[in-house]
Amino acid sequence: MAFPLQRGLTPQEIEFLSEMEMVTVIPRQRLEGLELLSGPTEKLLPPQRATLPLWLAILLKRQRRVNIVPPHWLHPECLQVILQFETETKEYTDTFSPPPQLPGQRRAGDDSRRQSAAPLRPKYTLDGQRYYPTPPFLPQNTALTPSEASDLEREIALPYHWLEVGNMLLDAASDDLTEPDQVRRLLKDLREVRMSKMRKRVDALDAAAVAGGGVSLTGVGAMEIGEMRGFVAGVVEGLRKIGASREQARREQLAEEGSIQGYTQDDDDMQF
Repeated sequence: MAFPLQRGLTPQEIEFLSEMEMVTVIPRQRLEGLELLSGPTEKLLPPQRATLPLWLAILLKRQRRVNIVPPHWLHPECLQVILQFETETKEYTDTFSPPPQLPGQRRAGDDSRRQSAAPLRPKYTLDGQRYYPTPPFLPQNTALTPSEASDLEREIALPYHWLEVGNMLLDAASDDLTEPDQVRRLLKDLREVRMSKMRKRVDALDAAAVAGGGVSLTGVGAMEIGEMRGFVAGVVEGLRKIGASREQARREQLAEEGSIQGYTQDDDDMQF
C-alpha cells in the first residue's frame, strides 16, 4: 500500500530548488565553463568574480577551488537592520518586511524620474513561449558590485530563499562569511520572530473564511511557507468542518421553524 504524498512541497524539495539560486564566487584556479541544462556557466578566471548556481559553488568550495562571496543581506549589519525592522516598526509588528524589489517594479512614493530597478525583460523557452523569471532565477543572492555597495539607498530585504541559502552557506562556507556565529544567531532570531507572526496570521483565517477572502503572506519565504503548510492546512480543515456543522444546524433550525409555522397554520384553518 502506497503512502499518500504530502500536499505541496516538502522542506527537502524546497531546499533542492533553492540550490539553483545564483551566488558570486572568487575562483582560486582557472576552470572552463560547463554546459548545464540551464545554459553554460561562466569561465573561472582568478581573481575575477563569477556567478554560479549555489549547488555548483558549494561543490567547488568543498574542493577548495573557489571562495563564495556572501550576498549583501547576509552580513550581520544588514540582518540586524531587518530584525529591528521586523520587531520595532509599528507598521510591520504583525506583518512581514517587504520582499526585494523585482526588476521593473517601483515602490509607492518612488520618484518617477528615478528608475530604481532595471526593466523586466522576458525570456523565451525552446518552444518560443515567453515567460518572466522568478526566484530562484533572479539575482537576489549575488554580491554587490562596488558601485552598488556605495549606494546608500540600496534596499535591504530578505529574498524568497533566505533561510535555505543562509543555512547552506553557513554549513559549507562559514569561513567566507563575516562573523558567522553572529550571522547564525541573527538568522535564528529572524526565523523565530517570523514564525511567531505566521502563527498569529492563523487567527485571521476564521474571519477570512467567513468573508470569503484570504490572508496576505507578502514577504514570506519559501521554507516558511513549507514548514507552516501542514499546520495551516489543518486549521483550515478544522474551520471548514466547524462551518459545515454550523450550516447544518442552521438548516435544521430553519426546517424546524418552518414545520412549526405550518402546523400553526393548519390549526387556524381547522377552527374555521
